[in-house]
Amino acid sequence: MSVGDFTYEDVGATRDRPGHCPPGFHALHVRTRLGEGEQVFRRAAEAVLTWEMHRAMGVGITATADRATPGVDVTVTLAGMIKAPCRVVWTVEEHRRAGWAYGTLPGHPERGEEAFVVDRTGDGTVWLTVSAFSRAAKWYARAGGPATRGLQQAYARRCGTVLRGLCAEAGEQDHG
Repeated sequence: MSVGDFTYEDVGATRDRPGHCPPGFHALHVRTRLGEGEQVFRRAAEAVLTWEMHRAMGVGITATADRATPGVDVTVTLAGMIKAPCRVVWTVEEHRRAGWAYGTLPGHPERGEEAFVVDRTGDGTVWLTVSAFSRAAKWYARAGGPATRGLQQAYARRCGTVLRGLCAEAGEQDHG
């Protein structure tokens, strides 16, 4: 995908170069164990790909499609007032891996890319990995400095906690 309206240059780097962090950006990598088995994987993948995980966190999501697909525009609203426009850069839906990443558009308080990927390892363990690279774009994000990065870490950890809860609910419904 070309840079187009994106506010950063390394569009697609969370897929093409995992772990890559451009100079001047801050890296984020948070991995959360969700559970085990195919059922947990399918439930987690669906919740990530359909914005359900984000909505369950209480984050406002307005998207031009019901499912993450490259080119879909997404506006994330935080605390009811901070609007963060993004566009889905890439998606993956494989037997043991599913997820997507979005890149920032003009008006977002940060510049960069964030990926949400569910994977099922060889032993059946299901993980959510949130990875990103970003830097402040708006004055208030710059003013927040390390606190802003702390909020991003907390957000990524909350993604895993909420998704683990959604997967546990699904498992309980299947056994109840």
